[in-house]
Amino acid sequence: MEKFILFGILSLLIIIISWRTLFDFKSHGFYRFMSWECILWLFVSNYKYWFKYPFSFLQIISWILLIISVYLVIAGVMTMKKMGKPTKERDDNTLYKFEKTTELVDKGIFSYIRHPLYSSLLFLTWGIYFKHTAYMLLVVALGSTVLLYLTALYDEKECIKIFGDRYKQYMKQTKRFIPFVV
Repeated sequence: MEKFILFGILSLLIIIISWRTLFDFKSHGFYRFMSWECILWLFVSNYKYWFKYPFSFLQIISWILLIISVYLVIAGVMTMKKMGKPTKERDDNTLYKFEKTTELVDKGIFSYIRHPLYSSLLFLTWGIYFKHTAYMLLVVALGSTVLLYLTALYDEKECIKIFGDRYKQYMKQTKRFIPFVV
């Protein structure tokens, strides 16, 4: 019961953050919201195991994935703040302020991967999953992965509309989530 109460309370916070995209199935924000919910379920299911058996193989894998996740989000946000130019010209109320850039950010971490923030969420998903593995949670982690993939696809469609051929060229030069791999 405790897990459901915690999930409900924290889901309200995610709904408040994401309310603008909840019913826009053609927006990357909708799929990101659904992935956040999966990640939240993983968290409320595994938070009790966070520091259990700290030197077990799965815990070490988990911590490595979580550290990568933190690095990716910090590098991505710092690069976007430095290089991105948020503007009121992009009057899309489904976007967060930092997403309303009219400059294609292709420096720093973005010169290797197009979606470091979504990549961070992928590593977060699997880092939390490996805290305490279970078949049902594997389904949730896979669901989050699929939703983040859809998030990236819809985001790329939106970016092609904004940046056109320049973004298509950028897509050819970078990987989606993991440098030199995917």
